[in-house]
Amino acid sequence: MTTILLWFRNDLRIHDQAILTEALAHHPDIIIPVYCFDDRHFQTTSFGFPKTGKFRAKFLIESVTDLRNSLQKIGNNLIIRQGIPENIISDIAIQYKVDLVCFSQEATAEEINVEKQLTKKLTQANIKVKSIWQSTLYHPSELPYKITEIPDLFTNFRKQIEQKSIVSNCLKTIKKLPPILDIKIGEIPRLQELGLEDYKPSSKSVLNLQGGETEGIKRLTDYFWQKDCLKDYKKTRNGMLGSDYSSKFSPWLALGCLSPRYIYEEVKKYEAERVKNDSTYWLIFELLWRDFFRFTAVKYGNKIFHISGLQNLSLPWQENWSIFETWCEGQTGYPLIDANMRELKSTGFMSNRGRQNVASFLTKNLGINWQMGAQWFESLLIDYDVCSNWGNWNYTAGIGNDARGFRYFNIPKQSKDYDYHGDYLRHWLPEISAIRGEKIHEPWKLSSQEQKELNISLGVTYPRPIVDFFKSIKHQEKVYLTHIS
Repeated sequence: MTTILLWFRNDLRIHDQAILTEALAHHPDIIIPVYCFDDRHFQTTSFGFPKTGKFRAKFLIESVTDLRNSLQKIGNNLIIRQGIPENIISDIAIQYKVDLVCFSQEATAEEINVEKQLTKKLTQANIKVKSIWQSTLYHPSELPYKITEIPDLFTNFRKQIEQKSIVSNCLKTIKKLPPILDIKIGEIPRLQELGLEDYKPSSKSVLNLQGGETEGIKRLTDYFWQKDCLKDYKKTRNGMLGSDYSSKFSPWLALGCLSPRYIYEEVKKYEAERVKNDSTYWLIFELLWRDFFRFTAVKYGNKIFHISGLQNLSLPWQENWSIFETWCEGQTGYPLIDANMRELKSTGFMSNRGRQNVASFLTKNLGINWQMGAQWFESLLIDYDVCSNWGNWNYTAGIGNDARGFRYFNIPKQSKDYDYHGDYLRHWLPEISAIRGEKIHEPWKLSSQEQKELNISLGVTYPRPIVDFFKSIKHQEKVYLTHIS
């Protein structure tokens, strides 16, 4: 009798699933799939925010539920536990005399430490371990360089990969599994059992993101094949309002409900059957950014989390909680910042364009410790991915490996460029929705008479700007240049 335990982590799918393929290669008599809700993921960050907020936790619960349903359809099931995975997985493996434990490798310290602790326990019990890398579009073995030698500039990383590497085909989807043992299956916890409050989706949310492989594939089918949005992706991807300006695959990618190789193959199929253009290429381009951040995290280890970042720059970041909370609550007086921060707090989602702007404002205008922003995103984002989140914050704060001096986003200009008619601002900022024309982007320019006519009182119904935009930029640039010279 050969018994194999599959420990599912951020790989909650059965398509292109390497640990399932690996397990079946051993012709097992019994397969025991397990998912463990890690208690540590539901504690608080170093700045006191819930490490996993309610939006992502609900998406996770839905994704685990869908994986269980998928496994049941192919003759098996999913064991659910809650606690410390390295202890629980090893206990199950020892109790049921498992021959082999398979799991997917992760990229950052906390997750790697869990892998090491589990491997140590299993090895001591003479149980074999097989860990498999499968979170990226390109496998490390397919790179034209070692991970420790990947270029620090994304453009160089991308060009070399595109010239020298190929994406492997998706693995075949498993249609049948051996049975599971007679073992307590366990219940999937509710939000309250994870220490979080239940909630109803915001009425302002334009897309109800539901977790699970089934919903992820449904979203891709809808976006690519039903609505034919892929052909316009590059032109629309910087939007902020609506369900289809971007693919919004990121929540499913973050939990592994969608394989990046599956998305790649669907893009190639679309190019063959519909159209091949800059937009189809650009979606793959974005998957490459995701790979870049993940491989960079492996290369640099914990530097990605340090306040000095990948460049090891010691800057005097501030930790002014009053100012930080004003940013969190969307009360800065800059409509583009406030609308995005309110969307994040209400839905757990924010556009890529919005993320770049609010991060720039926090670091380049307010001078607040970027780690606070990164942890706030970690807590709230439904699509939180440790490597992409912390990599992007390094980049925007100017301490990342692909930074080029003191770069910032011109918030008023960005607002006009990407929300020209102000529809996004009006959607999230009802207190200034009566403003017509360009002044909605800069309400501080309203005259007293205009405020009276629109029933708006700056400083009362809507805040005045927390800082003067260009004066604050000049101040923070001076601080930056002083400390890097």
